[in-house]
Amino acid sequence: CTQHNNQPTNQPINQTNHEQRTTKMSDTEGKSRKSSITSSKSYEERIEAVNCISHPLANKKSTKKAHKLVKKASAAKHVRRGVKEVIKGIRKGESGLAILAGDIYPLDVISHIPILLEEKDIPYIFVPSKQDLGAAASTKRPTSVVLVKDPKKGFEGQDLYDTLMQEAKEYVPKSA
Repeated sequence: CTQHNNQPTNQPINQTNHEQRTTKMSDTEGKSRKSSITSSKSYEERIEAVNCISHPLANKKSTKKAHKLVKKASAAKHVRRGVKEVIKGIRKGESGLAILAGDIYPLDVISHIPILLEEKDIPYIFVPSKQDLGAAASTKRPTSVVLVKDPKKGFEGQDLYDTLMQEAKEYVPKSA
């Protein structure tokens, strides 16, 4: 009977310890959750998640340029975001520079886009992260593809557009 009485007296201590452990676990979980949202992974870490069709993949410097370009084009309303909208724009005859995310799974979502872009002679380049591409395009959601339309005169990011366009054209296979 004394053992049974000891358990209830130990139980509040164990519950307190359990609550402290639970609180500690939730604090660390909360910190890791916050850090995964707020901290950005390095370029090298993002490349590990890239799928097999992501060629040509932009290097670290070109990726930063691409995100800057998308941000400026988004502010100037020279951008189409998402698979449906980009394909609609291409079919309407719009041209420009297509930037695709390399970490899209399943591949079927974007596997047809590079072929369509090559048929229409639109240069394209892959960047490692859909989260970063979506953030650059001024959306809360990750974005799998962005079409930066040919800019009009006075576009703030014209130099970025020209350098990335030249880089993307080097990668596009020539038609035989």
